[in-house]
Amino acid sequence: MIGLWLAAILAVLLSFVADRRRTLPALRRALRGFLGLLPALIGTLAATSLVLAALDPATLESVLAGEGLLPVVIAIGVGSVALIPGFIAYPLAGILRDQGASIPVLAGFLTSLMMVGVLTLPVEAKVLGWRVALLRNLLALVGAAVVSAGMTWVLG
Repeated sequence: MIGLWLAAILAVLLSFVADRRRTLPALRRALRGFLGLLPALIGTLAATSLVLAALDPATLESVLAGEGLLPVVIAIGVGSVALIPGFIAYPLAGILRDQGASIPVLAGFLTSLMMVGVLTLPVEAKVLGWRVALLRNLLALVGAAVVSAGMTWVLG
């Protein structure tokens, strides 16, 4: 992550040296865009905090343990709403697996967690428009179901 920050700073500096008159307006435009998204980002962070406070790992374990269609549907639903970073989600999946969650349940949970963003939808809609944001999320939801079904088929 630090490498990306350094690369971005270096690129801005190089752009500034190459053409100061074009770099400054571009930085102002970028700042205006960020400030325009800031209210939606703050709302998303607040909603995420509330969801994470309401969902404790023990509840997730009890809901997602088991096999069959219902745990898969619940897992995809929880993954769609929850906003958990990958470095927490993958160890959580290991814990859920140890507690008895099946691979198709975990596949649906992780896929929807990483691809579907119900809580981030307002931010995404502000950037892409509601139609594209909803379509992307719907396709991601279908993709999570396909991945889960594929794991069910592969594992028999």
